[in-house]
Amino acid sequence: MDAIHKTLFLSEEQEVYVLVCLSYLMMVMGFITFVTLLYEHVPYGRYASSRYGFPVNVKLAWFVQELPAFLVPLSLVLWSHCAKITHLPNQLLLLMFIFHYLQRSLIYPFLIRGGKSTPLISFVLAFVFCIYNGYLQARYLSHYADYPPGWVTHPCFIIGSCMWFLGCIINIHSDHILRNLRKPGETDYKIPRGGLFEYVSGANFFGEIVEWSGFALAAHSVHSAAFALFTLIVLCNRGVAHHKWYLTKFEDYPKSRKALIPFVF
Repeated sequence: MDAIHKTLFLSEEQEVYVLVCLSYLMMVMGFITFVTLLYEHVPYGRYASSRYGFPVNVKLAWFVQELPAFLVPLSLVLWSHCAKITHLPNQLLLLMFIFHYLQRSLIYPFLIRGGKSTPLISFVLAFVFCIYNGYLQARYLSHYADYPPGWVTHPCFIIGSCMWFLGCIINIHSDHILRNLRKPGETDYKIPRGGLFEYVSGANFFGEIVEWSGFALAAHSVHSAAFALFTLIVLCNRGVAHHKWYLTKFEDYPKSRKALIPFVF
């Protein structure tokens, strides 16, 4: 792995510069995505369309597309020189990132019940993004992120870590509720109830936004901020679209329920 880095980059300073550029590029991609999503839904799940390529089995798609965000950081940690891996803040932040994608790639896909196939283009874009982001976050945290002594007791790290944990629990619990809406053999959509779904239509999206916003606060870097911003843009659109869809689909849908943020929006 170190040999690959030496081939790609003339110096560590050059790689640091590239990582920063990749972060700003992700922000630009986020704003382009924002504009695009004003006219088109993210094409997977209930918004899947044959216009975006042939369908890929939903379990296979989730497993393969999310796997790089787990394997790339793991490979960087295990098989490359990691100058900062012995520092506690770096270890904890890497664990947060790796745990999320371990759950997302090796557990979540195999719990899915039914679910619509994922169009090829959506699948490929997600796969590429997970390689991109997996390298960006893990390489910075394992090799370059330099935190001051006592950073784990700093309010930003403590609050951010708590947000990450809370968001992770909300996300996993909300997915559990969605999975259990249908009985075996059922394919129709139902109104989700329980947990944060009593307050918002996109409880799972809200959880993931909180999770990565907390991660960005704790990591305190342009790299993590770019990822949090991109997540916010994509999942806000998803949450609002779901809310409108539920209101159209179900006459008895709770009118007091918000789209994404409890009691607010």
